[in-house]
Amino acid sequence: MDLKDSIVKYLEYLSSEKGYSEHTIRGYGRDLNDFYLFLKNRNGKRKIDIRKIDALMVREYVSHLFNSYSRSSISRKLSAIRSLFRYLEKRQKIDMNPASEVSSPKLPRYIPSYLTVDEIFRLLNDPKRDDPFLLRDLAILEVFYSCGLRVSELASLNVKDIDRSNSTIRVMGKGKKERIVPIGDTALSAIDRYLEAIFPLRKGDQGDLALFINQRGGRITPRSILRIVKRHVREKGILKDISCHSLRHTFATHLLDAGADLRSVQEMLGHVSLSTTQRYTHISIDRLMEVYDKAHPRS
Repeated sequence: MDLKDSIVKYLEYLSSEKGYSEHTIRGYGRDLNDFYLFLKNRNGKRKIDIRKIDALMVREYVSHLFNSYSRSSISRKLSAIRSLFRYLEKRQKIDMNPASEVSSPKLPRYIPSYLTVDEIFRLLNDPKRDDPFLLRDLAILEVFYSCGLRVSELASLNVKDIDRSNSTIRVMGKGKKERIVPIGDTALSAIDRYLEAIFPLRKGDQGDLALFINQRGGRITPRSILRIVKRHVREKGILKDISCHSLRHTFATHLLDAGADLRSVQEMLGHVSLSTTQRYTHISIDRLMEVYDKAHPRS
């Protein structure tokens, strides 16, 4: 069986059976196509028999990647290759997974940027505005901090996903897994102010429409949301490299600092594995030092 055809079938599987988002599938496609092109150039053949791919070929590819990619990017690409061959092995297209013998490069410990409580209050402390798109920006920032969503989840919210009576929102997460997340009164008020201001610019059934729209009336994109976040961080004089995911980190860190249990934070973030949520615990150094200083006799 040809590698190129196998990649196509695998991407179809990720879409139809695993329910992965288009964004995720495109990422897998890019990473796997890079591997295919490397083997095609290496062997001088257009068709690559998946049964003849061995661990040595995968290692050569990983070594090649070190010329142009970071360790985290190499780990991601290798993970995509492992997943492809695991899929093929389960379907008995190959006898064993050649990538399972190849180790990922060791990653440096990464402590993500996040905002302190003072900084997040500064970011969200905006005077009342009448401009619908400034109100939209504030609502976006409030929802990020109130709910800890991924940027793709926030962009895909519809008006009908807001349940004011229960103070929750319905979120479609990774793998099209739905979850219900609490939302605070401040964020709900910011949404209401924005929707009231934007109402004259909308058409059709309000409930089925995108919650956050661009100036052309279409659904806002994750890239546009990132620009909004960075602009407002810069305008507030916060000298940190803050992304949309940084606000998700901020949400989790502040909950853990205030004593929230890890399982509850895991549910709100939509993590399948608790170990993923545990990455946030090492951020709370300030709280640990405060506890140490208060409790240790020799601190």
